[in-house]
Amino acid sequence: MCSLSIMVGRKQFDVDEALRSAMLVFWRWGYSETSIERLTEGTGLGRGSLYSTFGDKSALFRRSLQRYTETYQPLYEQALAGPHPGPAAAIAAYLRVTLDRIADPAVPDGCLLTMSAAQLQALDPPGQALVRATIDRLRVLLEQAFRAAGADEREAADLALGVLAMNKSLAVLSRAGFSGEDLATVAAAAARIPGERAAARPH
Repeated sequence: MCSLSIMVGRKQFDVDEALRSAMLVFWRWGYSETSIERLTEGTGLGRGSLYSTFGDKSALFRRSLQRYTETYQPLYEQALAGPHPGPAAAIAAYLRVTLDRIADPAVPDGCLLTMSAAQLQALDPPGQALVRATIDRLRVLLEQAFRAAGADEREAADLALGVLAMNKSLAVLSRAGFSGEDLATVAAAAARIPGERAAARPH
């Protein structure tokens, strides 16, 4: 909840803190179940302040998703920067960021991007475009990391798509109450995929 104070007869508040609070509301409830009432309760702002600062619900969602991306994408970029001895190490590093985020008690389970993709039809066209563009950027980031770790172009593309799907699966399983140990097992299985693919190739 953002802090409020009185100055020269006007309410002052930390816009960045309010945006983070709104992000957590969308993250916890998803776009469809996030009402203006939940946003005002979560941010501590009145309707007037909310609308005048951020616009309507759709505009606030887009800013919240951008804030989410700005918070977590640098962590994924750092994890993938390597150098990694092979794609398996890059996968493990990438999914470790996800597991650490899920284990963080300060944020909701799951993933705001995953929830938003699952509710894509509820979003307006700009919101839909932002969700897809954010996912596409992650896919490109993964492909680049796998190529740098020694995968050829086709393998890098296949692994990027598979790991992206695995990452989203971790978010869904965490929302369903699966334990951290279960999620770590899923991540470890994903990291074994490159070795299994190599073993399956004809020699």
